[in-house]
Amino acid sequence: MAVRKNQASLTGTEKRTFVNAVLELKRRGNYDFYVETHNEFIMSDTDRGPRVGHRSPSFLPWHRRFLLQFETALQEIDPSVTLPYWDWTVDREIGSPLWSADFLGGTGRARDGQVMSGPFAHLAGSWSIRTGVDTRPFLRRRLGDGAVSLPTRADVDSVLAIETYDMPPWNSASSGFRNLLEGWRGLNLHNRVHVWVGGHMATGASPNDPVFWLHHTFIDKLWADWQRLHPDSSYLPATATTNVVDLHATMRPWNDVTPADMLDHTAYYTYDTDGLGERASTGLTSRSTLHS
Repeated sequence: MAVRKNQASLTGTEKRTFVNAVLELKRRGNYDFYVETHNEFIMSDTDRGPRVGHRSPSFLPWHRRFLLQFETALQEIDPSVTLPYWDWTVDREIGSPLWSADFLGGTGRARDGQVMSGPFAHLAGSWSIRTGVDTRPFLRRRLGDGAVSLPTRADVDSVLAIETYDMPPWNSASSGFRNLLEGWRGLNLHNRVHVWVGGHMATGASPNDPVFWLHHTFIDKLWADWQRLHPDSSYLPATATTNVVDLHATMRPWNDVTPADMLDHTAYYTYDTDGLGERASTGLTSRSTLHS
């Protein structure tokens, strides 16, 4: 069983292995598929079916499936790779090793946000931006440059304490756990981190910045933590609801995956903080193999 680790605990070899797999996926021309998919589904107008990806209950299972698909692509390059997570309640500084030249590289330069250091700097020769509104070829960041700070552990704990997964109107105005974690109301967790990183992370084409995967892996971990804290609560809505992906409805673009399939993360991987042999208490049986 693959174990997803805190990026702060990765060895130098594990960092290089992850970076090299991401760069190879880019070299093969497959990385931008994930940027395009996210950019398409970040708003996901309901004229093609229930909203998925963002501003809806399916935000968490959709991204869990999205992360799994990307992780599987990396593992086809190197089977030892798993997605690390960035705990931004702890690693909160621009000087964090996360942003070092041997891992993700640093912030962008003042005049245009271009990242100048690390393996994902355009000048390093292996990372060109091809998807998004901004057609400039270089990765952009403005770490901590906006009028926002990263969420704290107290912020996270207050959101994890919410017992109800989601509730009407099932969108960015909802008051349940999902929307408070996503960040359209309340303490603004997920969204605030995108803004703090800035540059491409503040756009629909946010996977152009590889830190996207570490951020969303932590969001996925927080969902797993919430599931353990609230074993009697589960995904809502459980039954058919207009313009909403319910528990057993399929999610685009896969059309063979439902939120119910994504409830138990331990069917696919564990986190380094999961208890030995502990499984999420979802009360439902999840599929043990990943859909292609």
